Amino acid sequence: MKSWHHLRRGFFARIKHFWPGIWILLLGTALSSCTATPPLFDAQGPAAAHITNLWWLLFWMATAVFLVVLGFLLMAFVRRPPHERRNHTRQHDTARVYAEEATVTRRGTRIVVLGGIVIPLIILFVVFGATIWTLRALTTPAIEEELTIHVVGQRWWWEVQYPMQQFATANEIHIPAGEPVRLVLSSANVIHSFWVPALQGKMDLVPGKVNSLWLQADEPGVYRGECAEFCGVQHAKMNFLVIAQPRAEYERWLEQQQQPAAQPTAELAQLGQQVFFEAGCMECHTIKGTDATGKLGPDLTHVASRRTLGSAVLTNNLGNLGGWISNPQHSKPGSLMPPSTVTGVELQALLAYLSTLQ
Repeated sequence: MKSWHHLRRGFFARIKHFWPGIWILLLGTALSSCTATPPLFDAQGPAAAHITNLWWLLFWMATAVFLVVLGFLLMAFVRRPPHERRNHTRQHDTARVYAEEATVTRRGTRIVVLGGIVIPLIILFVVFGATIWTLRALTTPAIEEELTIHVVGQRWWWEVQYPMQQFATANEIHIPAGEPVRLVLSSANVIHSFWVPALQGKMDLVPGKVNSLWLQADEPGVYRGECAEFCGVQHAKMNFLVIAQPRAEYERWLEQQQQPAAQPTAELAQLGQQVFFEAGCMECHTIKGTDATGKLGPDLTHVASRRTLGSAVLTNNLGNLGGWISNPQHSKPGSLMPPSTVTGVELQALLAYLSTLQ
């Protein structure tokens, strides 16, 4: 039988073969963080701050437990097995061997009781108390009815409704900074999950069920959100923006969004409006103030005022908008919008019209 020293040397010799794979795994993990994914620990609201604090508490407690267990494992590798120590000392002093074994037994019993019962109980009580405290802190505060927003998960974009103000937008949620806002969440198709890491935790959108969540941004800014539940082919590109504005700016935005679309005055834009109706766009999209009342796609009444296209996939400019209309499948394969059949001249006219929808 091989001695303990031979087994230990063999173990470390074999584990050296795994180091390249371990380094590749660590490098891949580091590179995966260099994406447009919202920051997980940059809390910008009271709800996110409570969740982040709980996460760090759990992380450091788990790290401490891991290091202690790792220390015991390393100790087991370094120390010789008891039977080897007994064989070594039995030849010299039998009484000393029995005394050492009794000491080791008592020490082992204390370690088992302390590490297997007392410390785990303390950890469980701390985690339970911190979790209950966090859940109480996340209770929805009193919120004015006018600050209730309905969010509907579509394939694969977000419909955002302001029921008190009677208008809808898409993929952008405007809120007043420093004030809590209530979100009523639902889904029109499959299960989605609403998540703005900088402001709040996750909440599922389940077909046939209505859930609610509240958001509050401490400061004005733009906060990126995403769908956190696999919902189909374009799950990874189902993003949105939460735009927190000073109260006065938010009020002006609400007033502007409640207005119907302005009628085009330029000849090219008027031609573009005609193209919009003749190409069948009205079957899927709504433009308030016109005969376009489609519900399958986003409301386009004020599409030119939005920051992004395709559920925060593209920056909203004429070049990206033209590419999106021509072939949305290029930027978002599997989206429900088909490629357009309009000519180049008609596309330029259509872009001129859509750019007036401020």
